[in-house]
Amino acid sequence: MPEEFTPDATQATTQEAQLAAESLAAGEEKAADIDVAADYEASKEFSVSQVDQGGSGAEAAAAATAPQQKMPAPDETLGKSAFGDKPDSNPDDFREMAREVNPRAKEG
Repeated sequence: MPEEFTPDATQATTQEAQLAAESLAAGEEKAADIDVAADYEASKEFSVSQVDQGGSGAEAAAAATAPQQKMPAPDETLGKSAFGDKPDSNPDDFREMAREVNPRAKEG
């Protein structure tokens, strides 16, 4: 369903737009037919690229974003103490370390 377009020269922002609106209003030029529904349906054809319509788009994206170097796996450190052989942290070890740093610290 085409929509009716009526130009208004007072709303033109440039001189060129004002001259075009005046020539359309005077009938010197024919206004373009605007069919929003047909334009919307035609735009759906371009909304998905040819690459993305098949499975090659995901493959191309994975290849483009893949790391260039081999990344080593991180070391698992959760739940382990800094001493490695001890399964738990002992609060007395930290108190002793604090006393070494600040000998005037009171024992607690």
